[in-house]
Amino acid sequence: MNNDTKLNDAQLELYFIYDSHCPWSYATTPLVNALCEAFPTIQLHLLHCCHFDGTDSAGLDQVDAIKKLSKVKFGREHIRYANSPKDATKVANLMAWLETKQPDKMLTVLTALQHAHFVEGNPLTNKHDFSTIIDTHKLSPSNKVFREELLNDAEQTLAGIAEIYEVIGTTSFPVLMLTVDDQGIFIDHSKYLGAPETVVEAVRQEAEHLD
Repeated sequence: MNNDTKLNDAQLELYFIYDSHCPWSYATTPLVNALCEAFPTIQLHLLHCCHFDGTDSAGLDQVDAIKKLSKVKFGREHIRYANSPKDATKVANLMAWLETKQPDKMLTVLTALQHAHFVEGNPLTNKHDFSTIIDTHKLSPSNKVFREELLNDAEQTLAGIAEIYEVIGTTSFPVLMLTVDDQGIFIDHSKYLGAPETVVEAVRQEAEHLD
């Protein structure tokens, strides 16, 4: 059996641990899109780790490092305020709400949110900041999504992340992991940031070594 058939016939699940306001996560999302396009039946788990709570930021140094490794774009407004504290709480709540209500839209919405934040300079910290994305993607989140604290659904996502961290032995992010039936492939996202489409062939090659 060749690796394409193995992957096509297997149960595939992709786990992406990220923070919407993390530039490394932003640069990794194209890999997630590439894998989902290559394997349409994949079950996607987008897990917001809620690292940025308004007390710190990734900073301009990280943005500059990513610009050297990745093709993702950063707008002037984001660069201007790159060292200002970031708060991803409301995005975490919205993504948790989407997982319950409209899971098929999660990746599309995340991609749009990251574009709004990193390219358009949208801080995504109040309800008004989300208006365009909500209208464009025909979403109807409740007002509680835009509270200052994490919702229970977002807290449950954190519990799921803690379990994954225990298995893989790290608390860093972003994390990208594919399971093929009951076997896992840890994807080193840093190798593919400059050419996200290459992650697909890398996964196919990894699959050849699975039992």
